[in-house]
Amino acid sequence: MTKRFHKHKLLLDENVPARSYFPLLNKRFDVKHIAMDLKLGSSSDPKVFTLAKKENRLLITYNSKDFVKLVKKGADTGIIDVSANLPPEQVDKKLTSLLTKSGPRILFGKITSISGET
Repeated sequence: MTKRFHKHKLLLDENVPARSYFPLLNKRFDVKHIAMDLKLGSSSDPKVFTLAKKENRLLITYNSKDFVKLVKKGADTGIIDVSANLPPEQVDKKLTSLLTKSGPRILFGKITSISGET
């Protein structure tokens, strides 16, 4: 039996490049950038987290350490920590692969890391 595809909702943190850098993600998932799309640049980490939680979006960031205490407060969102050493093309491929294999809520309530390791 094959898994059904789930169209994850993602929120790119301000420190992550604009969603135009991630064509595969944009094609398969509902992606919003906190500054470029939602015009909420310079928002505090708790505010960004609360928005992701309210909209049931996974938060994509380069600095998960700022969200460690927050992620434990709810399973309505999750954090995907991306290595800043990865170029956008690799981030696009790795995130798309991870999300395609993941069910609706499997990444919620925790921090998942994506690095340059295979």
